[in-house]
Amino acid sequence: MLSNTCKYAIRAVIYLAHVDDITKKIGIKKISENLKIPTPFLGKILQILAKNKILSSTKGPNGGFSLGKPANKISLMDIVDIIDGDESFNACVIGLLSCTIEETNCPIHEKYAPIREQAKQLFIHQNIAELAESIDKNPKIKI
Repeated sequence: MLSNTCKYAIRAVIYLAHVDDITKKIGIKKISENLKIPTPFLGKILQILAKNKILSSTKGPNGGFSLGKPANKISLMDIVDIIDGDESFNACVIGLLSCTIEETNCPIHEKYAPIREQAKQLFIHQNIAELAESIDKNPKIKI
């Protein structure tokens, strides 16, 4: 449903919220090491998120990344829209071109459309702060 790029973006934002110090920038190498994501690939993702104001970035020896706004103001859908777009929540699950509410030519549309809508609502309403708090409460969860 989500691209690896989007999954990495979500994990990185949750990680930065989990660290939870807006005044402190976290370097790309540290984020990359902790999340086990290749540094060059992660750098591109974080720059896209910074360009879209999800993250704040500072260059230089004390530079790095932090959240660009409070974690409770960042929804999963904000990240998905930036990285993957909303196609996952609007496109036909089997790739037909004419699979919309008005035009249901897809053989699985009636069964999948409610599931897709539930997932969309979850992503709209689930914020990063809640996910970071879940990690704090359950040490078994690893980002």
